[in-house]
Amino acid sequence: MKIGLTYDLQADYLAEGYSKEEAAEFDQPATIEAIEGALQELGHDTQRIGNAKRLVQRLARGERWDLVFNIAEGLHGVAREAQVPAILDVYNLPYTFSDPLVLSLALYKNLAKTMVRQAGLATPDFALIERASDADGIDLPFPLFAKPVAEGTSKGISAASKIVDRPSLRRVSEGLLQQFRQPVLVETFLPGREFTIGLAGTGPEAEVLGAMEIHLLPGAEAEVYSYVNKIECAELVRYTPARAEDDEVRQAEELALAAWQVLGCRDGGRIDVRSNGRGQPSFLEVNPLPGLQPGHSDLPILCGFKGIAYLELIDKIVCSACRRLRRTHASCSPL
Repeated sequence: MKIGLTYDLQADYLAEGYSKEEAAEFDQPATIEAIEGALQELGHDTQRIGNAKRLVQRLARGERWDLVFNIAEGLHGVAREAQVPAILDVYNLPYTFSDPLVLSLALYKNLAKTMVRQAGLATPDFALIERASDADGIDLPFPLFAKPVAEGTSKGISAASKIVDRPSLRRVSEGLLQQFRQPVLVETFLPGREFTIGLAGTGPEAEVLGAMEIHLLPGAEAEVYSYVNKIECAELVRYTPARAEDDEVRQAEELALAAWQVLGCRDGGRIDVRSNGRGQPSFLEVNPLPGLQPGHSDLPILCGFKGIAYLELIDKIVCSACRRLRRTHASCSPL
């Protein structure tokens, strides 16, 4: 197949004057090289497209692809991850990963949690703060946890995100509202183990690839998988394979798979889970557009723990896309 690659390069946005934190979700050249190399090794022809604006330009010139491997995060708006898929839908071009509806729902975390809860799955109690005064009316027991409602890469999460009293809730919420200009999600703080679970496939064909436990090392911001801890993970975080023989891990994997299917996610991604003080896992959030930097992003790391090579991971993603698209896109045949 001829496969186009859509992505956002961090260096492009830094060159335009955006800060490192604003560009934190965007990719390094090594990630694009790794994906492209894997696709070529699998026998595909590849073309680098780039970000949404470059996609629009190339579509306007009449360029087309059998499949687009999309990891573009977008920059502006709470539906930014949906921008490239929405453009591709206009042209009826197939692509990997989830559709615009799912990507928008997943990024706006309180909506994803609402769907998960309505399906009977565990997620911490939560509320949304849209203006600073809302903090005074939050009726949840402390400690709480606060973060921007529509960010990734742990942006906006720090040691201050664990909140122990109402004055702190007001102060932290005001700071997040001012910095990120979006509502703040407040939820019950869970003190237990934290896992990220990798998944591949779509609907009833979806499967758990494995689970990875997150351990914060001395020197890390305590108790939270914060922006600093994630960016400096080599020094501050230890990842370990989580074994399904462990009953808590098994429950976390079952929860993640059920949430993946409820939310309608496709092809591949991750779900973050954390347990309460009794060892009962709860859904935190879903990443249906996962990082794919070898040796650094969570999904390739946990796949490595499970003996799933990077080439095999990319193959699983493309094969999933092809299986669901085969009936409507004859060019997207099974590998």
